[in-house]
Amino acid sequence: MEFVAAPADNGLRLDQFLAAKLTLQFSRSQIKRLIEAGQIEVAGAPAFSAHQRVRAGQTVRVESYVRRGEETRAEAIPIEIVYEDPELLVVNKPAGMVVHPAHGNPSHTLVNALLYHIQSLSRAGGPLRPGIVHRLDKDTSGLLVVAKSDSVHAALADQFRDHRIDRTYEAFVRGVVQHEEGEIDEPVGRAFLNRKRVVVRPAGGKSAVTYYRVRRRFPRASWLEIRPRTGRTHQIRVHLAHLGYPLLGDSLYGIQSPGIDRQALHASKLGFVHPRTREKLVFEAPLPADLRSLVSFLEKN
Repeated sequence: MEFVAAPADNGLRLDQFLAAKLTLQFSRSQIKRLIEAGQIEVAGAPAFSAHQRVRAGQTVRVESYVRRGEETRAEAIPIEIVYEDPELLVVNKPAGMVVHPAHGNPSHTLVNALLYHIQSLSRAGGPLRPGIVHRLDKDTSGLLVVAKSDSVHAALADQFRDHRIDRTYEAFVRGVVQHEEGEIDEPVGRAFLNRKRVVVRPAGGKSAVTYYRVRRRFPRASWLEIRPRTGRTHQIRVHLAHLGYPLLGDSLYGIQSPGIDRQALHASKLGFVHPRTREKLVFEAPLPADLRSLVSFLEKN
C-alpha cells in the first residue's frame, strides 16, 4: 500500500503520518515494528527511524499490510510442543520455519501451525503474531515460549524486557577461539543502506551484550555456548562476526560451510518464571540432527 505526503503532511514524523493513514489497521507500536523490520519505504528507500520527517510529495510504501481483525489462517503443520499448560506453551522450532507471517512469508509459519494446534492464543502482538512473545530467525532452531492470553503475554514480555529470561544458544563458528570465555559489548542497529542487515554501530546503536564460553574446539572451528544479555535483532550473529568468529552457514553475516546449509545456531535452553504459578521453569532442547552431523564433520576437517 502506498501513500503520497500532501503539503499539509510536510514535516510530520513518519510514525505520526502512518498512524493517521492506518488508524483502522495498525497501532503506533505496530507501525514502529514495521519500520524496524525494514517493511516501510520512504521515497524508494527503507525507512531508518519512526522519527524521520516526511516531506510533501514523498511516497511512503507499506510492504506488510494486514487489516486489523483479519485472521492468519491455521495450517496443519507438525510442531514439537515441549511443554503446555492452560496459560502458555514452549515449542522447539525447526530450522527453516519463519515464526510469523510477514512480507514474503504469508503462510507455512510457526503461527499458522500454532493456530491449528491451539484453541486460543494471545492477541497482544497484533493479528500477524498471535501468541508470539519473542522470535528466532528463520534458520535458527530451538526453544520459544508462546502465550495463550494477553495478560501472560504481557508478563512474559516484562521478563524479556528486564533481562530475567535465561537463554542459552549453541553456536558453531569459524576459527579456533582462544579465550575460554568473554563478553561482547557492542551497540547494534540497522544498516543505513540495507535495512535487512544489522551492524555494530558505536554511535546511534542500541545497547547489546553477548556472553560466550568455549564448549569445544575443532581443528578449524569452535563450539560456543552463548548467553545474550539483551535481545536485539540478529545480535548473536552480528556480534560473533564482529569478534572475528562468524557463524558457520550464515549467508548474511557468516561464512558458507560444506558441513551445514543454514546458520549453525540453536536455542538450546530457556528459563523463565511462570506468570501464574510463579514457578521457575527451565527447558532444554538437544542439538538437532543437522548440527550433530556438523559436529562429526568438524571433528574430521
